[in-house]
Amino acid sequence: MTRYVTLRLLRALATVWGVVTLVFLLVHLIPGDPVDAILGDQAAPEDRAALREALRLDLPLHEQYLIFAGDVATGSLGLSYREREREVAELVGEVFPHTAVLALSAMLVAFALAIPLGAVAAVRRGTSWDRSASTVAMLGLAIPNIWLGPLLVLAFGVELRLLPLPGDDPTQAAALILPAITVGTALTAILTRQTRAAMIEVLSEQYILAARARGVPSARLIFDHALRNALLPVVTVGAAQLGALLSGTVIAEKIFERPGLGTLFLDAFFDRDIPVVQGCVLVIAVIYVAVNLVVDLLYGVIDPRVRLT
Repeated sequence: MTRYVTLRLLRALATVWGVVTLVFLLVHLIPGDPVDAILGDQAAPEDRAALREALRLDLPLHEQYLIFAGDVATGSLGLSYREREREVAELVGEVFPHTAVLALSAMLVAFALAIPLGAVAAVRRGTSWDRSASTVAMLGLAIPNIWLGPLLVLAFGVELRLLPLPGDDPTQAAALILPAITVGTALTAILTRQTRAAMIEVLSEQYILAARARGVPSARLIFDHALRNALLPVVTVGAAQLGALLSGTVIAEKIFERPGLGTLFLDAFFDRDIPVVQGCVLVIAVIYVAVNLVVDLLYGVIDPRVRLT
């Protein structure tokens, strides 16, 4: 078990370091000059040179990479180009709770919709209920967030006036409903299909057939026996998708004008604030790797056969 955990930790660290390097290289390949974004095109050459030196953009690329790696190692993630007195980790820490709340809300929406849909589709396999649930799952995977979000705003915010509009007080509980549905739609589709597949497998087990033969009521058979055992892979898949939910909030936060990692990332991207862009991407990547690592380790605890592979 110690060897298994050690190998998984080393693999996770290597993945994070690869993400650090890839993020650094990609950000520096993006067209545009941070000095132009900060000072404008009409700035004096001496001012441009002074700012470039202050931001250490005059250094060779490999030296900038070593500085960035040092900032990651210390946890500061560097200093923002726009707010030179503030560390990127501080800026990320201020907005991350908003993103975490949105991601967890989206996960709750996904589980609340997917488990009933998937269970009904499995129990009513081959009927119109099954086809309807499959259609919902396909639509959830096919509809992009960037289209679904504005559509929900038009329907429930503008036409029906039931929910707050983008720009309204984001601390209202009602202001979280539409963003959570927007982010959680794709996960709902994934979990619906996973629930259906797991339920069909469990319903074909011998102990279910034996319980049915003993006259166990259908409701009790489905909820107490089948659904409970089918939820383990569903919960596992849902937990593994937490990192994807965090990255999915980037678009939703901008659409609904909510504070969070997404808004911070996009604002920094257009301002060419390279340290903040790197910090946002890195935090999401680290969370994604960490969640998958925990799920991977739990598999090894639950099923010792996993360690042999």
